[in-house]
Amino acid sequence: MKGFGVHTSMWTMRWDRTGAEHAVAAGVADGMDFIEIALLDPPSADAEHSRDLLEKAGLKAVCSLGLPETVWASHNPDGAVKFLKAAIEKTAAMGALALSGVTYGGIGERSGLPPTEQEIDNVARALGAAARHAQDAGILFGIEPVNRYETHLINTAAQGVAMIEKVGAENMFLHLDTYHMNIEEKGAGNGILDGRDHLRYIHLSESDRGTPGMGTCDWDEIFATLAAIGFDGGLAMESFVNMPPEIAHGLSVWRPVAEDHREVMDIGLPFLRNKARQYRLI
Repeated sequence: MKGFGVHTSMWTMRWDRTGAEHAVAAGVADGMDFIEIALLDPPSADAEHSRDLLEKAGLKAVCSLGLPETVWASHNPDGAVKFLKAAIEKTAAMGALALSGVTYGGIGERSGLPPTEQEIDNVARALGAAARHAQDAGILFGIEPVNRYETHLINTAAQGVAMIEKVGAENMFLHLDTYHMNIEEKGAGNGILDGRDHLRYIHLSESDRGTPGMGTCDWDEIFATLAAIGFDGGLAMESFVNMPPEIAHGLSVWRPVAEDHREVMDIGLPFLRNKARQYRLI
């Protein structure tokens, strides 16, 4: 998980054969080191087809997801483990390096209260079993803190670190996201510092989830702190342009956040790459 990548939501949210072919070709055309595959429906993905596409393109991949409501780990840890194991097996079969995202719960999971000890214990138990399965499959396993409007479970880097250390799995890593950090952290730099020992992957996403460089994220603070900790993991641009209704609802994306995907790729991507070069991260 090194270099520069893009979340495949830039081109598709459905990882079927058509979506995979389009996203891989686009990733190659834009010179990406890797793509992050939205593996929202693991059973529907054709792993052999995806692996063949990626290998022929010379493109690395990671996968990410959030859990469906029926298997949220906080109240159905056994169901979460079953779902995550299937996703891990599909990720490995595709030749991807890691499975990450909201692997501990769902986007839109809010109880209206702080997480209970039982919820945290259930999540840790599910993540521990999933991490062991990922270890056996030869892939890394990540968790992504997201903002308070999307979950009540893990919102900050410090909470993510606490969960990783509670689970104690060597192949687990922290996956941060600048959009969520812009809401939750007392400065993005502090969040990066809090997570430094476990941080291996970061989403570079603008404050409105639109075109990087056109919002309020402090990109110099973000890149300078990444450079200061010697970060050498994956840098993945994530911007949501065309969302299907069921995904837009969970993310609260009610209006266009960019003119179109080309605005993000032609303006936002060069902006981020130039910042990464400026701070010697690529």
